[in-house]
Amino acid sequence: MVAKKQAPFDELSLVEARGGSADDDGRPRRTGTVWTASAHIITAVIGSGVLSLAWAIAQLGWAAGPAVMLLFAVVIYYTSTLLAECYRSGDPVAGKRNYTYMDAVRASLGGAKVTLCGAIQYANLFGVAIGYTIAASISMLAIKRADCFHAKGHRHACRSSSNPYMILFGVAEVVFSQIPDFDQIWWLSIVAAVMSFTYSTIGLVLGVMQTVANGGFQGSLTGISIGADVTPTQKVWRSLQAFGNIAFAYSYSIILIEIQDTIKAPPPSEAKVMKRATMVSVATTTVFYMLCGCMGYAAFGDAAPDNLLTGFGFYEPFWLLDIANVAIVVHLVGAYQVFCQPLFAFVEKWAAATWPDSAFITRELGAVGPFKLSVFRLTWRTAFVVLTTVVAMLLPFFGDVVGLLGAVSFWPLTVYFPIEMYVAQRGVRRGSMHWICLQMLSAACLVVSVAAAAGSIADVIGALKVYRPFSG
Repeated sequence: MVAKKQAPFDELSLVEARGGSADDDGRPRRTGTVWTASAHIITAVIGSGVLSLAWAIAQLGWAAGPAVMLLFAVVIYYTSTLLAECYRSGDPVAGKRNYTYMDAVRASLGGAKVTLCGAIQYANLFGVAIGYTIAASISMLAIKRADCFHAKGHRHACRSSSNPYMILFGVAEVVFSQIPDFDQIWWLSIVAAVMSFTYSTIGLVLGVMQTVANGGFQGSLTGISIGADVTPTQKVWRSLQAFGNIAFAYSYSIILIEIQDTIKAPPPSEAKVMKRATMVSVATTTVFYMLCGCMGYAAFGDAAPDNLLTGFGFYEPFWLLDIANVAIVVHLVGAYQVFCQPLFAFVEKWAAATWPDSAFITRELGAVGPFKLSVFRLTWRTAFVVLTTVVAMLLPFFGDVVGLLGAVSFWPLTVYFPIEMYVAQRGVRRGSMHWICLQMLSAACLVVSVAAAAGSIADVIGALKVYRPFSG
């Protein structure tokens, strides 16, 4: 169901109407710009997924690997521009705001699709939190192992459990989770974005250095070879999982509407600003992804690890690896918040509407800088972080979890819902060439998503056969 279109304002009267300290919806004036939105997106996008791209390209080879990466970039950019159009229902300047992804689906589609969207989106956000906890602990453990290899030699086992590092990351997230909403973590996003560029650049430089040391590029046109270590079936599953890894590396559509809700009021419209931010962010990340993924494959060929900076393709200089892994951890602290704030807001909004007179839900204890404490926020957000930490300790399979998350969320949240909302909002006529092309794109992406999920599930099942819970 399409929301009723509101009469457009002229831009001058709109600016005059918003001359106070509040926006048109009565909420505090938003201050976001194309640069803060880009920082949020880059924080969400250039995450732990970049570290698995060398492995993904190794499965696909020089021919298919970069081509698939570019294809995903184009699809994500296009569907993100469609989704940006759905922030306001009706008029793009003065229409009713949709504060969350679910609100946009409710305004444009309604019915059971709202429930389906919410279940997929928030389950995926929960999964991303688990994936980032795993990735952060692996990087913290890698710092200890790099120092151990430097001191005792590369042949030493240097084994250690990742569980204490997951707990340490969880404690940090409990603290940062007390920042109440998305608009107040812009500074954390900027710090995290700088960190993501730091470790991506280090990975790129190390890849170039290794390639030069090898005397040329490694790898082949078709990717990892079938032989004693890799069966034809494993080749197929791993290739499919690589699709999921690349999809995860570009995953941010699930929080696009929430990011757009931080942008200051028109003119220009939030949709125009968000499209520019999307262009800047996707172009920037694609360049980094191509460089890091391709140079990682060029350096290691078929032996490319599933995490470039922690799989110990590189041992020296150990101090540079330490800096890169510290940057990863700092980035993931911020990225965890960028992804989880929408879920926090959803639960707290629901609780406030369900129990409006409950002191447990509504009572604020005070504020210290950006941190604002309330009994419910402290209790619920701490419980969430504890749960994601415990699940991460049960499933520390970084590559498999990354591929599965990307595959499961890619089609419904990045392609299907944005296309269906755009069709409803813009009144695209069923059966028209525009409609047919959009449906063909959606169907093709569904096939890719299902195949990638199958590949990732097969690898998770294989890993579970030999893993003991909490063994680290």
